Amino acid sequence: MKLYFEAEKFIKGGLSGLQSRVFQAKLSSSPKHVYALVINTLKLKPYIEEVIKKSGIQKDIKRKCSASLLLLLVYDLAFSPQGRIQSGKHPLKDEVLRHKTRLAAEVTRLKIKHKVKSLTELATEENDDETPVRWIRVNTLKATPDDVFNTAEFKKLESVSRWQDIKAPGYIYTDDYIENLYGVHPRERITESEAYKNGHIIIQDRASCFPAHLLCQADTHDEIIDATAAPGNKTTHVAALSRTLVYAFERDDNRVKTLKMMCQRATDNKDAIHVTHADFTATKPEDFPNVTGLIVDPSCSGSGIFGRGSNNQEQTHDEGRLAKLAAFQFKIVKHAMSFPKARRVIYSTCSVHAEENEQVVAELLNDRELWESGWRLEKRDNVLSTWPHRGLADELKGVHGCDADELAGGCVRATPKEDGGIGFFAASFVNVTRKP
Repeated sequence: MKLYFEAEKFIKGGLSGLQSRVFQAKLSSSPKHVYALVINTLKLKPYIEEVIKKSGIQKDIKRKCSASLLLLLVYDLAFSPQGRIQSGKHPLKDEVLRHKTRLAAEVTRLKIKHKVKSLTELATEENDDETPVRWIRVNTLKATPDDVFNTAEFKKLESVSRWQDIKAPGYIYTDDYIENLYGVHPRERITESEAYKNGHIIIQDRASCFPAHLLCQADTHDEIIDATAAPGNKTTHVAALSRTLVYAFERDDNRVKTLKMMCQRATDNKDAIHVTHADFTATKPEDFPNVTGLIVDPSCSGSGIFGRGSNNQEQTHDEGRLAKLAAFQFKIVKHAMSFPKARRVIYSTCSVHAEENEQVVAELLNDRELWESGWRLEKRDNVLSTWPHRGLADELKGVHGCDADELAGGCVRATPKEDGGIGFFAASFVNVTRKP
């Protein structure tokens, strides 16, 4: 129940500055999980309150439970796609679960009243912070684009040449940068499609597809590690691109369950992905002698993730927290580079801060041990060369006498919303002493 108790305090503050408040707070739960729970609850708050009132649940709960806490619990149980309260045994959870049938009946009446098939249709449509486009990736572990787009659900969509032309449902864009990636309107009913239910398509932000693409763009691999794999989008993507064994590391008990579910849904081949419930930084590189490529997408500030009521470019700049995050990011990437046959390591974050991005890259390149062992930034030609937004050259000056602009070419940046999704950063490291 810790997730709900920590999320409870953010409900009262509403949407104003929500993301900043969540990601700047000291939480034991994942800030991303807390933020997702709160933002989704707030989107549907009037409807959740209506269901709570008509079900009479609040007066029947004997244990101490604030209105905000009850909103969160009822959202997850009756409104969320998972339809469950994310916690182990707890007396309050048991009390709410006893009303599950009544809540479900009121939700059904609510949908009939508002003439909607999906609860997502009830969310406010006018949303300045809504993602401009929803990205869907054809999961080639289970299907081909023809399998997906020859169905009645997708045949009706009209093609457009730019994602910016998707002004309403009914249109689809084929991405110019990532193979098998497509953009649709955020209110397209993708989750109701058979392709989504069967795991033939996966909802994944375009920038989140960069790491797997960069790892496999100019290299083939014997085995691959995704060092911080949950929820599994990058894992399943790299498995589809590489067609080789992928070790998916996750240390958190709850997140590893999500990872396993995602991987099982994405592939019928049980040998394609090995979910490894362990702390990647505690692994012994010599135990993985065939790993040649690694993706490292560690904990970060999440400053590139936007939502209603937040403005990422004006977030509080907590230098102390960023320094701690950067120290860990350096540590985990350096560990990835210590694997004996590693030829390529992709480092990525969903942050817009240079402290977590270019400055970490510069510190890695200035590390004598890593430099002497052959680690460099890849040339732009093999790093999404036509993508316009590169690393910040000013943050990469003074690295072993290298040209800062050339180093910046080995990095890519995505600007929140402006590039069609979340803010993101990725850098491609290659070991010049190890050849395929």
